[in-house]
Amino acid sequence: MNIFKAMKPDLVLNSLEDLDLDNLKNRGINLALLDFDNTLGPDRAIEPDDFSRKMVAKLQNEGFEICLVSNAKSTRSAKIAEMLSIPCVTYAQKPKPDGIYRALELMKSDASHAFMVGDQVFTDVMAGKISGCYTVLVEKYQKKEVWYVAIKRPFEKIVRFFGSF
Repeated sequence: MNIFKAMKPDLVLNSLEDLDLDNLKNRGINLALLDFDNTLGPDRAIEPDDFSRKMVAKLQNEGFEICLVSNAKSTRSAKIAEMLSIPCVTYAQKPKPDGIYRALELMKSDASHAFMVGDQVFTDVMAGKISGCYTVLVEKYQKKEVWYVAIKRPFEKIVRFFGSF
């Protein structure tokens, strides 16, 4: 896949809350692969917040299966997923598609039935696109974020400007 195509999400939204779930269902999509940090909850959180719980419940009530897909190397994401009662793939190594493939295998699904949603072009979107999932880029949940993500944001802005998204 062309690297520039791999960086362009299928959909861009302000928040996960703005997702048209009926549209996804009409596409045959029934699996949500979710990044946590600054997508489903605050960056570096140690537990889900009200928004996290609300979005997981909304997706489940609409018939979606959910799997957290996180680059975190610690047990933090797994503990958050456990608190949300959803499966989790940690150390996903996004933008490599390996973590997405592990999530698809865990959920007994394939990329044509899944969407990947996250707040970062160079990790979440690229991993989703390379693995063949429908991709959704959401604006970051909050301004605060870890330094190694913050330094990538100006480059994302350039990619988004030239990619018109």
